[in-house]
Amino acid sequence: MTTNRIGLDSGKATELSGKLNNLLANYQIFYMNVRGYHWNIQGPEFFELHVKFEEQYNDLLLKVDELAERILTLGHRPMHAFSDYIATSSIKEDKQVSDGKTCVEGLLTGYKLIIQMQRDVMELAGEADDEGTAALMSDYISEQEKTVWMLSAYLGR
Repeated sequence: MTTNRIGLDSGKATELSGKLNNLLANYQIFYMNVRGYHWNIQGPEFFELHVKFEEQYNDLLLKVDELAERILTLGHRPMHAFSDYIATSSIKEDKQVSDGKTCVEGLLTGYKLIIQMQRDVMELAGEADDEGTAALMSDYISEQEKTVWMLSAYLGR
């Protein structure tokens, strides 16, 4: 078995990096969607949601950087072209959205996809004995599940 610089099986590190790049692409599109919600929100919930969307996109941007650095740690290169993100992402661009409820539903849809992808990455990381990636995914999932609960409560679900 060939190992990478942090002692993980090179083949599994390559597979993990591919999944992490896919996750990165989804995070980037999700991030831009949430920026759009922040910029374009209108209506009676403007002040409340404008602040919430800023909080969300700042957190997403931090995670984008952490994911890219994890890919580099595994010995691979993160995607960095928006054309690649658009082609790869399961999350699609959400254009011209300004209604608060629709924006919050977009957040919930994005988190549902992201959380499932992170569970898949965490499972593969466990099989590869990659505690660093598994821990990162676990932290993201627990934080985002709470966010989903709160956003769902906001919508009365």
